[in-house]
Amino acid sequence: MFASGHRVGIAVSGGADSVCLLHILHEIAPRWDLSLTVLHLNHQLRGTESEEDAAFVAGLAAALGLPAIVERVDVRAAGGNLEEAGRDARREFYRKHGFDRVATGHTLNDQAETVLYRLIRGSGTAGLSGVRPVIDEGLVRPLIECERTEVEAWLCERGIVWRDDRTNCDVKFARNRIRHELLPYLVREFNSSLPGTLAQMAVMARDEEEYWQAEIAVAASRLFVRRPPAVLVRTTDLLSLPTAVSRRLLRRAVEETKGDLRSVDSSHIEALLRLAAGGEGHGRVQVPGLDVFRSFEWLRIAPPRIGTREDHDYVIPLTIPGSAAIPEAESTVYLEVGPVETGYTEDGSSLDGDLLADPVELRNWHPGDQITRRAGSSEKIKALFQEERVPIWERQGWPVITSRGKIVWTRRFGVDAEFAATAESQAVVRVLESANFADD
Repeated sequence: MFASGHRVGIAVSGGADSVCLLHILHEIAPRWDLSLTVLHLNHQLRGTESEEDAAFVAGLAAALGLPAIVERVDVRAAGGNLEEAGRDARREFYRKHGFDRVATGHTLNDQAETVLYRLIRGSGTAGLSGVRPVIDEGLVRPLIECERTEVEAWLCERGIVWRDDRTNCDVKFARNRIRHELLPYLVREFNSSLPGTLAQMAVMARDEEEYWQAEIAVAASRLFVRRPPAVLVRTTDLLSLPTAVSRRLLRRAVEETKGDLRSVDSSHIEALLRLAAGGEGHGRVQVPGLDVFRSFEWLRIAPPRIGTREDHDYVIPLTIPGSAAIPEAESTVYLEVGPVETGYTEDGSSLDGDLLADPVELRNWHPGDQITRRAGSSEKIKALFQEERVPIWERQGWPVITSRGKIVWTRRFGVDAEFAATAESQAVVRVLESANFADD
């Protein structure tokens, strides 16, 4: 958790756990050459009591000869869930001061309560790994294997006082009901060692997850198609794997695109598995912070698209020769003029320049658009999407080129027969596009 010379912030609320942690680290610091600072964030949720907590913590720091950083934040102003808002505020508070480590007073009882809470909510193995002793942001929990009764006994033996937060007894909060009602009932009626059992479950789940993280990283590098902000994966690949691997891959894709797994539980992952197994056609599932679509054999996990279809329409004037970047896509369309003897090919990308008239424009496909790929056979582009199995998320920005409002070219389906260059054409314009598609 610590290395010699570390600058360590100690998160002290004033409660028994954090006060115990403060005194223990103060004793150990000279041995390990740790530089300590007391941290306290006043959430301003309990009026005078919150101010008294802040003053108490500042007094503790002064008595121990330690510097203290005491700040205030209006957690209610953030809106939404108060517990989540408070956690986010604390993380930001710890992060901005740049300590090597920030130590918090979580105990074995906190671990047990967390595991039980997540089990009730339907968490998978990753959630059941509970509160980690060390996490990437530098947070450490030195008391995570100590029971709360041990902490309080240690303080009482030394005559060290602490403050009790009355909101910790308010059973209108789910976690407090678990702490004061559910867990004591289970301990009394079923397993007197339940807190330790749940904490041990967290250790085993964490070991399992550490193994799987390495395995899933390898599988993800092989199977994910990353198109920021989206991740795509073939449903056929996903469904060919053992279900345990598929679940973890989907969790990994969700975490990559969302940035975290907050509010995402096992029911959401199971819904994604069912979506992947949906067969032909299209489907959609929404999970917190994400829109997930299935189209043909592809699954796309991405943040929700903001705005209406019309908000993402585009029309870009083209010159010949010239080029234009397609909005919201890593793709550019080029119009190149070549000599007649080298410009004409039969690859479906050559236009007869003499048949083109201004305005020549690049725009996205609209419902009802048609193109004639063979003389006398007009086809709706929507039907071609189905025929060519183009995923629905690629269609909205699908580029077409028009001349005086008539489609002369579209991606993948080539030029309209009316405007196609022939061996007799006197001016040949080739259409090229640099792009990467999901089915490359």
